[in-house]
Amino acid sequence: MTQQSMVALVAAGVLLLAGVASAEKAGGFVVTGRVYCDPCRAGFETNVSKSVAGATVEVVCRHFEASKETLKAEATTDDFGWYKLEIDQDHQEEICEVVLKKSPDPACAEIEEQRARARVPLTSNNGIKQKGTRYANPIAFFRKDPLKECGAILQKYDLKDASDTP
Repeated sequence: MTQQSMVALVAAGVLLLAGVASAEKAGGFVVTGRVYCDPCRAGFETNVSKSVAGATVEVVCRHFEASKETLKAEATTDDFGWYKLEIDQDHQEEICEVVLKKSPDPACAEIEEQRARARVPLTSNNGIKQKGTRYANPIAFFRKDPLKECGAILQKYDLKDASDTP
């Protein structure tokens, strides 16, 4: 065997091993997002919204035709309200969502079912070019009683065409 043939054989072996290693990591995802407190119950972030450190969230997946959960993973937010979860498999046939579970702040701990979740695609077969990171929309806990200054704050947002539903 010539030296050139040996080099080609070693190179092919290295490429094969690299392919196996990347195939083992295929389907792995990092889900990240932020949790905040909505002190005006606006449904969006305002200049008085604050990040919630120490909040608990879950990533929950279920098959799109059934209600049985196929994945449940939990995380806690950091000092800036950000969480990060590693999911080690593809969930192509499933609906996956980040869901609020618990707030460490009793003044801002109310969960509104319709606004307490953010869908996140955990599959590589969906046209998203990002490799393994999935960014969920921010989700919020609500104050039971809005801050007194919220009326004036929300007037500045000019919400005349907004729906009356929360």
